[in-house]
Amino acid sequence: MNIWRPQQHIQVKALGLVWRDGLLLASEICLDDGTVKGVRPLGGRLEFGETWRDALVREFDEELGVAVKVIGKPLILENIYTHQGMVGHEVTFVSDVEFPSDAYVDEETIEYFEDNGEKCLARWYDVTQLDCGDLELYPNGLKAELQDRGKLERA
Repeated sequence: MNIWRPQQHIQVKALGLVWRDGLLLASEICLDDGTVKGVRPLGGRLEFGETWRDALVREFDEELGVAVKVIGKPLILENIYTHQGMVGHEVTFVSDVEFPSDAYVDEETIEYFEDNGEKCLARWYDVTQLDCGDLELYPNGLKAELQDRGKLERA
């Protein structure tokens, strides 16, 4: 298991909201001891000179081997957070994405690997059950934004 710490500079990320039967595909965020503390939609950092849309398509291709279609305008969130005692700061573009119709249709758990070789697990989550004392949804404020936009009722 890799021990992850926030970068000590502002990160710019793109995350994709993939919905299936009202559930959101999200990846586990773990503490050093392996305990899952929360989840976040899949995606990753923008590379220099790359648009958020291009980064989102690239990340899904690299991590899951699927070509996603980015839908609509992004929700932009600034997230200043603490993980394992270290402060992180990120600006995140969050957008709905559409999977190919045959991608991961029967999988409840999806195993994939980050570019550093770290194994990750993604599952389908009922967002209404997150941020209720058990698992948190990251980035901070995403659940409230989804509720404000009516996404949780339509998903």
